Amino acid sequence: MADETRKSRQHLKRTITLPWLAFYGVGVTIGAGIFALIGEVLALAGDRAPLAFLLAGLIAGVTGVSYAALIQRYPRAGGEAVFVNQGLGSFFARLAGYGVVVTGIVSSAVISIAFAGYLRELLPVPQPLLVVLVIGALSAIAWYGVRESVFFAAAVTVLELGTLLVVVFFGLPLFGDLGNVVATMTPSMNAAILTGVLSSGVLAFFAFIGFEDIINMCEETVQPEQTVPRSIYLTLGITLVIYVLLAVIAALAADRQAIVSSAAPLAQLFESVSGLSGKPVAAAASIAMINGILVQIVMASRVLYGMANEGLAPRWLSIVDPLRQTPARATMLVASVILVLALAFPLVRLAATTSLVTLGVFALVNLSLFLLGRRDGTGVLYRRRWWGLAGAVLCVSIAAFQLGAGLAGGH
Repeated sequence: MADETRKSRQHLKRTITLPWLAFYGVGVTIGAGIFALIGEVLALAGDRAPLAFLLAGLIAGVTGVSYAALIQRYPRAGGEAVFVNQGLGSFFARLAGYGVVVTGIVSSAVISIAFAGYLRELLPVPQPLLVVLVIGALSAIAWYGVRESVFFAAAVTVLELGTLLVVVFFGLPLFGDLGNVVATMTPSMNAAILTGVLSSGVLAFFAFIGFEDIINMCEETVQPEQTVPRSIYLTLGITLVIYVLLAVIAALAADRQAIVSSAAPLAQLFESVSGLSGKPVAAAASIAMINGILVQIVMASRVLYGMANEGLAPRWLSIVDPLRQTPARATMLVASVILVLALAFPLVRLAATTSLVTLGVFALVNLSLFLLGRRDGTGVLYRRRWWGLAGAVLCVSIAAFQLGAGLAGGH
């Protein structure tokens, strides 16, 4: 039945090539997270902040390899839901698919509120109106066309990367003392330092979340079996290098306490290493929030579209706009739910749960790779089956660590 549905379904327009998909991946991964998290990671890990980002990159990279293997076999929109449906069945597929949609919607609502609050400091406009305007405008871009959405995201990505690279440029003199740089990335057996690195590594992992959204663009990508895996690796590689460079600069900066205590830590870091005003960096952070909302709308709508085509969500969500060839109904639904949540609920606490949901989805994807690889007997899934099992164990362990730390903190 699912095969017949796939044969008769409407198709999306393939327009995205490797450079644009990599731009999209970097844009959705490097966003508001690094602008806010660098101070908290520095507070927990201290001199070993770069180690925390290396650990986080390892966590993300393990699952990234699993995604790259699975997309070669199942290059269809719906990503996680498709993978888990093949490996574990429809019940867990729905859990994975809706888990991805929920994280995208909730994080978009939270970012919308944060963006409106920031902009309200500059414009005397009611916050609800700003929320409606930003979600409405970005939903229109997402509906109008995937290429336009990716172009917009790519343009913002250039600004984000440019801002981060400017901070790195002004921090380059700190790399002159190679001994200090090496020390920031040297593991310590001191229990307190090790605990700080582990805790901050879990925190830093959240700054890598987003790379997996690439797979949901596969039905609009040229030669997805080759393009999507390469985009995943490029995205994670570029992100890791930039994060580690920034973490080294933050660890070696003169006024660490000011960075840790600042509400805009990256702007404060820029001021520390350059002696210039950090306002342009703060402005870039607000634009990064806009980008985060757009890519989550695009991602969540494609997941729902893909799930509908797999028989895992209502069929009407698979309807494609005949003119724009985009999943119009899914986009409208996602935008509407984001708007309701942003206007009706305080979502800061709810946003913290998205990381746990993401780790749960990652665990299901990795476990699916293991089970599919066992059944396969040959090919890329078979060769990566043990990698999938290791990734599942890693994700469950990290989720348990985070839950334990949260319970301990609650007491």
